[in-house]
Amino acid sequence: MATFTREDVFEYHRLKGKPGKIEVVPTKPLDTQRDLSLAYSPGVAETVLEIEKNPQDAYEYTSKGNLVAVVSNGTAILGLGNRGGLASKPVMEGKGVLFKKFADVDVFDIELNATDPDEIIKVVAAIAPTFGGINLEDIKAPECFYIEETLKNMLDIPVFHDDQHGTAIISAAGLANALEIVGKKHSEIRLVISGAGASAISCAELAVAWGVKRENIMLVDTKGVVYKGRKEGMNAYKEKLAVEDKGHRTLADAVAGADVFYGLSVANVLTQDMVRSMAADPIILAMANPDPEIKPELAKEARKDVIIATGRSDYPNQVNNVLGFPFIFRGALDIRAKRINEEMKFAASKALAALAKEDVPDSVIRAYGNQPIKFGREYIIPTALDPRVLLWEAPAVAEAGMKSGVARKTIDINEYREQLAFRYGRSERIRYFFQNKARESGGKKRLVFAEGEEPKIIRAAYRVQGDGIASPILIGQREQIQKEIAALSFDFDPLIVDPRDFDKMQPYAEKFYELRQRQGVTMRDAVKKLRDPNVLGSMMVKMGDADAFVSGLTYDYPDVIRPALQIHHTAPGVSRAAGAYIMIVEDRVFLFTDATVNIDPSAEDLAEIAILAADYAKRIEMDPRVAFLSFSNFGSTPHALSDKVRKAAGLVKARRPDLRVDGEMQADSAVVPKIVEERYPFSAVKDANVLVFPSLESANIAYKLLARLGNAKAIGPILLGVGAPIHVLQTGDDVNAIVQVASVAVMDAMGR
Repeated sequence: MATFTREDVFEYHRLKGKPGKIEVVPTKPLDTQRDLSLAYSPGVAETVLEIEKNPQDAYEYTSKGNLVAVVSNGTAILGLGNRGGLASKPVMEGKGVLFKKFADVDVFDIELNATDPDEIIKVVAAIAPTFGGINLEDIKAPECFYIEETLKNMLDIPVFHDDQHGTAIISAAGLANALEIVGKKHSEIRLVISGAGASAISCAELAVAWGVKRENIMLVDTKGVVYKGRKEGMNAYKEKLAVEDKGHRTLADAVAGADVFYGLSVANVLTQDMVRSMAADPIILAMANPDPEIKPELAKEARKDVIIATGRSDYPNQVNNVLGFPFIFRGALDIRAKRINEEMKFAASKALAALAKEDVPDSVIRAYGNQPIKFGREYIIPTALDPRVLLWEAPAVAEAGMKSGVARKTIDINEYREQLAFRYGRSERIRYFFQNKARESGGKKRLVFAEGEEPKIIRAAYRVQGDGIASPILIGQREQIQKEIAALSFDFDPLIVDPRDFDKMQPYAEKFYELRQRQGVTMRDAVKKLRDPNVLGSMMVKMGDADAFVSGLTYDYPDVIRPALQIHHTAPGVSRAAGAYIMIVEDRVFLFTDATVNIDPSAEDLAEIAILAADYAKRIEMDPRVAFLSFSNFGSTPHALSDKVRKAAGLVKARRPDLRVDGEMQADSAVVPKIVEERYPFSAVKDANVLVFPSLESANIAYKLLARLGNAKAIGPILLGVGAPIHVLQTGDDVNAIVQVASVAVMDAMGR
């Protein structure tokens, strides 16, 4: 659990340059007189007139379509109660930060000095034209019900009280998965809810939507069980969930024999004795914050068969509203929804439940202390830091909104998922490019992984098959691979090649002997060498039993590339292989070469490396602009090393006049157009994107420094010029990187 002091909190909010957590940043240039005329007077008048004629054009010409108002009067702040509108501002700013961080939704926080529900309604309705949606927050019950319902009927944009619906959506996902684990059905369970405020009522209603019988839900508030005929502390919302009077009066009465407990009340109200009284495999969602109705360790001490979730991040199964509101609004905004309806909330809940069953990315595992995370009693809800939630929940909400008739804009859901991924930056665009290109093979390319016993490789192979990228083949001991697959709980039956009993070993050995007999390899050596997965995998491609090969997670680079070149040599017309990295720096994409193969290339080598890189850039739809890098600019520092680079540039210009090439150039001259325009206007390259380094040493240092200190994204290594689709992983790559290289390998196989 993260620890901090009161002073840490104050410093966080008041320092870092500006007080608070948010600021407004312009999205258009304001550098010239023309920019100013377009942004404000007189140009802006044109958009005013268009919006007057067609109000929907506000979505085209303003930020309305990506802007949400987070509105509060501070009458129910977190667990702090009524502290007033101004005191709620740090929370509302925090809400805005979460909207932006997780779903790229912009927010204005609006704190109201008002407690009269009708006054709040009037104010929110008056400011509504500014926004694409309204998020009501920390407004106490029962006023919040009336305010939300009235505004939903008045306005044609989504109005969503997150305190009610957010908790309901996430808890319903957790409940669905917990019931699946224990083998119970929604229609069969009895549910007790401690608390009868906004979130409790909404949780109950969404549970009904999932199939829980209304008569099997029992609310318990500060006055006891909510039953029909009770007079004290009732309202219209509680009446809808009042049960027939069967003599239950206390929480202990209600919980006895119950299958599920929802806690939306206060700390420590659920005792160990109450837990012991519950039905077999009890499910407890103790969601009071910061302290739950019962701590997980106490619940587990009372019952070994319990599944428990809380609202806290320091325990498994956190019911965190950040899994809901950013992505629900994202989906609603992108279809220009008139409202967020029950169908959209149910779809959000189903998407979260489904995502929890998927393999968890390494980035998420690292964020949570490198502990294994997989579907089960300790993982029934996706974690708050899982980046995939955006790609699962927002499309589900958008699709449900379109199907239920509240959308004003129709979108293609598959394209929409890609657009959402692009919000993570240029690296996601390239990742999708590779994977989409690879999918064009229909998943029919046979891709061999050398390190088939490694859990990361198995997880990557599972995704490669599931995403339709390729048909995976795993090299390794069959029993160990099957054991790892079982431990991961995957429904996955890949082809396994075990070198100990490979039925084609003899013809493979004969072919390898034929290839290497004049390099000192005997027949006995051939059989022995084929037990090496890097030799066997390359030979599978050579023998036509596979289309591409990937290795290197646990091997050094030479261990993979050496047998690949011995077996396949270089591609026709190529005398030297090379390695490249795609480097993504903010919104710019570069190809760095050679960073992995040639230690001290000659001018002739550099020329060939540059041509390989330029041609590869074209294959990934880059327009190559090639710069040969040195410490010298166009002869400014005569030296044998700069002369080598200048000669290489001349060779490429002579051989490939179709390419834009220049050099020798210093690195800043190559990538900063202004330098070339002012000092070297004769150069054919003013904004290079293919950078040819004079040695492996310089290229390797540059890409690693840029990745580590410059926050650049590196994709690769990508092996160029080899006679077959053989590609190398980096030691310790995560699953996403392995899938990326697998996609590159399949693309390579398709291109041949």
